[in-house]
Amino acid sequence: MNHSLINRVPQILLIYWVIKIAATTLGETGADMFSMTFSMGYGVTILIFLALFVALATLKIFISRYETFLYWATFTSSAIAGTALSDFIDRTLHLGYFYGSMLLIILLSITLFVWYKKEKSINVDFIPTQSGEIYYWLAFLIANTLGTALGDFLADDLNIGFVYSAVLIGVMLIGIALAHYFTNISSVLLFWFAFVLTRPFGATFGDFLTKESVNGGIGVGTLYASLFFLVVMLVALFIEKMSLLSNKQK
Repeated sequence: MNHSLINRVPQILLIYWVIKIAATTLGETGADMFSMTFSMGYGVTILIFLALFVALATLKIFISRYETFLYWATFTSSAIAGTALSDFIDRTLHLGYFYGSMLLIILLSITLFVWYKKEKSINVDFIPTQSGEIYYWLAFLIANTLGTALGDFLADDLNIGFVYSAVLIGVMLIGIALAHYFTNISSVLLFWFAFVLTRPFGATFGDFLTKESVNGGIGVGTLYASLFFLVVMLVALFIEKMSLLSNKQK
């Protein structure tokens, strides 16, 4: 087998987006659980999950092929680190969600540009090279951080609230899905819009569950919300894994 042709990442199917939204919501509730509920603070939470992300991403890149649980463990660690990074940029560095989002948009654009110049593609459906996967995970970490900042900007800075922010982003995601099926707009471009927007969609829903009623939430708490989305994610991962095994046997 020519290992250069092994796809290192999952195909972008419906189950991908189900797992991704569960993982990003878990990233929001998990980061808040560690940084605030467990009183670890943003700095310690960032260090722990950035280190975990680097370790898992390194292992994933070394293994080369797509492995369901390792891939999504890497992704979830980037989501938790991204949430903590976004809060650190806003609250500790005092950049605010708007300027923090602008900074992250610039960083993501530079990463995608360099990725394209080096690899001649930013296709997220098929990545056969080690260098391509490095850019892939770096872009995902930045995009997860950006998505959190955008969600907080909508819900807090614009005072839209968690529910209406989720509805607004949901409508935008439906528009992107329709554009994918009924227009000739680049699927890669639409993917990155959807990827960034599903992050605040999950984040605002996570905040709605965990924040107290005085802050626009229902007060479930970060621990129970995190456990719930962990279970949802694991069930979806099991379904994906069974589907992959079934396809291999055909």
